[in-house]
Amino acid sequence: MTDDSAHCPCLSGEAYGDCCRPLHSGVPAPTAERLMRSRFTAFATGNPSYLLSSWHPSTRPMSLDLDPDQCWYRLDILRTERGRTDDRDGLVEFRAWYRHPEGAGDQHEVSRFRRDDNRWYYVDGE
Repeated sequence: MTDDSAHCPCLSGEAYGDCCRPLHSGVPAPTAERLMRSRFTAFATGNPSYLLSSWHPSTRPMSLDLDPDQCWYRLDILRTERGRTDDRDGLVEFRAWYRHPEGAGDQHEVSRFRRDDNRWYYVDGE
């Protein structure tokens, strides 16, 4: 687990305790981008339960196994559309960088988010 005073893995510039930790503890994300950042941090810190709880029920898998050898270390938010506090849906385009014993790489995705009952959820991505 990440120390609350450490820099947040999502690279927001804030401490983990002020950034993604509250969301991981149950505080709803105010925007789709904040949810995206908190999900990246959950991948980086190995928190599959948060990933599942922040996944929309209509597309959520039954379980999620994370590769313990995959180290997520950088998140670049490339674009957002909608996804603000008063929107019902949103898009976040990002590039996430990782290291693995088999080599380094990145994942580029445009993720869709939906807000139900004042809570943002990840729906899917391309």
